[in-house]
Amino acid sequence: MSSAADRHARIVEAIAWAAALAKRDPAEIQLIAVSKERTAEEIEPLIEAGQRYFGESRVQEALAKWPALVA
Repeated sequence: MSSAADRHARIVEAIAWAAALAKRDPAEIQLIAVSKERTAEEIEPLIEAGQRYFGESRVQEALAKWPALVA
């Protein structure tokens, strides 16, 4: 299985390809990763790969893991 960083890179490449087809600037498109039910350790490789936007469905889950990730 490929790493989270590898999968992230492939998704970013696909977004750039689709943006080019649509004659859009890929910088205008924001990828939102769903970090729901993932641990801080699972999320760290995505942050290191450049992912900056994440979605959570429960505030209590975000409060438990995000302070350590953004410190």
